[in-house]
Amino acid sequence: MELRYDVVVVGGGHAGVEAAAAAARVGVRTCLISPDLDRLGQMSCNPAIGGIAKGVVAREVDALGGVMGRATDASRIHFRMLNRSKGPAVWGPRAQCDRGLYPRAVRRILDEHASLDLVQDLVTGLELAGSRASGVRTRSGLRVRARAVVVTTGTFLRGRIHVGTHDTIPAGRAGEAPSLELATVLEEAGVELGRFKTGTPPRIDGRSVDYARVEVQPGEEGDFRFSALAWEDIPRQVPCWMTWTDERLVDVVGENLHRSALHGGALAGRGPRYCPSIEDKIVRFPDADGHKVFLEPEGLRSRELYVNGLSTSLPPEVQVAFLQTIPGLEEARVTRFGYAIEYDYAPPEQLRHTLELRALEGLWLAGQINGTTGYEEAAGQGVVAGANAALAVRGEGTFEPGRDEAYLGVMIDDLVTRGVDEPYRLFTSRAEFRLLLRQDNAVERLSGRAAELGLLTAGQVEQLEARARAREGLEEWLGGATLPAADANALLEAVGEAPVDQGVRAGELLARPAVDVEGLLAAAGASNDPRAAVPPEAKDQGWGAPWGVGHVVATERKYAGYVEMERKRAQALRRRSAVRLAEELPYGEFVTLSTEARQKLAAVRPGNLAQAGRIPGVTPADLQNLLLEVRRYEGHEKRPGSGEPAAR
Repeated sequence: MELRYDVVVVGGGHAGVEAAAAAARVGVRTCLISPDLDRLGQMSCNPAIGGIAKGVVAREVDALGGVMGRATDASRIHFRMLNRSKGPAVWGPRAQCDRGLYPRAVRRILDEHASLDLVQDLVTGLELAGSRASGVRTRSGLRVRARAVVVTTGTFLRGRIHVGTHDTIPAGRAGEAPSLELATVLEEAGVELGRFKTGTPPRIDGRSVDYARVEVQPGEEGDFRFSALAWEDIPRQVPCWMTWTDERLVDVVGENLHRSALHGGALAGRGPRYCPSIEDKIVRFPDADGHKVFLEPEGLRSRELYVNGLSTSLPPEVQVAFLQTIPGLEEARVTRFGYAIEYDYAPPEQLRHTLELRALEGLWLAGQINGTTGYEEAAGQGVVAGANAALAVRGEGTFEPGRDEAYLGVMIDDLVTRGVDEPYRLFTSRAEFRLLLRQDNAVERLSGRAAELGLLTAGQVEQLEARARAREGLEEWLGGATLPAADANALLEAVGEAPVDQGVRAGELLARPAVDVEGLLAAAGASNDPRAAVPPEAKDQGWGAPWGVGHVVATERKYAGYVEMERKRAQALRRRSAVRLAEELPYGEFVTLSTEARQKLAAVRPGNLAQAGRIPGVTPADLQNLLLEVRRYEGHEKRPGSGEPAAR
């Protein structure tokens, strides 16, 4: 049997669902193929979305019309804004989700796309037309022809689960078979593959916890939303809990370290440095007094708790033993044991910034197959890959967010120009323009471009326009409203700011460090002076919410000088990015460059001078010489059939 589509997406994890939804929103006929349609958007590890940097990515995916923000709001049972004590550039929204509600929300949102079909099957092969991908084959014998293929296999490529040094199971995740044939097909098509590993902790029965011995962590009050352009009903909220390990756990793990798959020689792949197993923690930090352990609910109708901080590949009996050394978990009953998983990935230097493979046109890769870790990183790549696949089908250019536009741009540029030697995870420290790339202004940064590309629905465009009107109204009020000295001083005294001796503009008050939008609106609303009158729609527009336009405006006013400095640096980066480098440049012939620079440039094939400068081994001197070499090359070489110079 044969089917025909414009885009076919392989895999239904976080990257796959975003890729399929993005392609469908752009307006092409799309097919998503996954082994289990009941597990679309499955949270294989922690049922949580967001965190430091990751929360910004989740907001960016939403600003591009994606699935993740809406599904998170529809399943969120606990919320916290991390890093509130620090500046807004590093705030990180994080939500604990109901593991059952999240995939159901994903499926419901996908079903809204009329041009998207879902097929339950396992992809075993690629269809090729010369050096171009032209479709896929499945285990059931189905042949799906497509003009673009997006592969998002997660940990399924030759996946193997390890519990202890002897218990190994071929699996993409617990209970699901790995993808063996597709890995071979990719290698035969010229795709280089490597090996990485990751792991999960045990889950326990919450009824076996002594809650008197653990610290409760209530969620934050307030109506925070990951989705700014669509509205979902938020479920009932519940708390999380925290406890600590001590020397007893160190003794148990240390005595059994040789039985760990991670340390006993059963695993060869590199694991994530920033999400270490409990074995890694004991080995790397032998003098630590203890390590935090978070008990996080799996769902509203489940008693299971996710034991965050205890990822492990030790045998089951050892997991039980070390769990019962932890205060509050002395009688803990394990419902699911932790395990490590090893899988194939494709080193991302093989990709263009669109996430299309350079060596095999028509084939895009997104998610853990590119060497990343995390739901948010996968979802972000999925949106970019799916959008670019659809744009390629339509012949409408590319979507390549820059490092000054989005954390998505930072991540993709890091992957393509620098590569990975361990699973890649986003951090705020990876971004040069953190004050520009905040969680609150994702819509302002990306949604306009998303609307141009067709990534937003009509309803989302209406919400975007309403948000723009709200910001315009707020800016107008801040510039025109005046609070009498008595009203202003009541506000300033409450937040510990110096008083004023005359009436003051609302915008000047908002620039004060301790004054927030909600406090300012409250003070103005309580005033009897008509000059301070607040427009009636203020509360309706969510001006003061952490996700609202008020927070965006307040941050930019408080940090105006720093924001302007970052914008100037971003403009300098864009000028360098404007110097385009043709993919066919003969770097091996550019003799004024160092040998290392020639080799690295030939391997990565950067699209512009800014990307070239971020490749390890390419020095500032190499960049200067590269400009001269390109100009010489331009003098006698033209792009085939275009009449354009090789670089400009």
